[in-house]
Amino acid sequence: MNIRLILSGVVSFVFYFSWAYWANSSADIAKSVMLQAALVQGLYSGFVTLFFTFILEKVVNKYKFSYVTLAFVTPIICMFHSKTPQNVAIRQSFNNAINSSASYLGNKKIAGVLFAPIIPITIQSSLVIMVNVINQTPNLALTVAPSIFFTALYAYTYMLALLKKVER
Repeated sequence: MNIRLILSGVVSFVFYFSWAYWANSSADIAKSVMLQAALVQGLYSGFVTLFFTFILEKVVNKYKFSYVTLAFVTPIICMFHSKTPQNVAIRQSFNNAINSSASYLGNKKIAGVLFAPIIPITIQSSLVIMVNVINQTPNLALTVAPSIFFTALYAYTYMLALLKKVER
């Protein structure tokens, strides 16, 4: 395991332990509950950051030269199986948008690697909420919101750093 991975885990533990301790510090919350919430959030975040960083490196390396065009992504996203008037109207709107954007986009492409962090971010966000619900963290939203936001920010920043490293 490289030093960058270990350091990211340690920094994550310290930050999220401190944040969860502060987020749950209240006169009506017992110190033991506050400390337990901080330890759970800190340990979880440290471990997940190690795992997340490792997976992100693998995904970026796999998709760094892949490209996706919006003209092919949108129809997949917009497949509606129900024939309700609302879904028919949405489908027609998307079809119109696809037709008009297809001529504009032409051969313009989006790097597929930009989509790489979406699945790990979604998994991490679901896990951090689940772990804290199971732990019965008193102030759940305030405890997990920074974790989700900074995970996404970290993912894209780290991905860009990895891509710049590849370009050299």
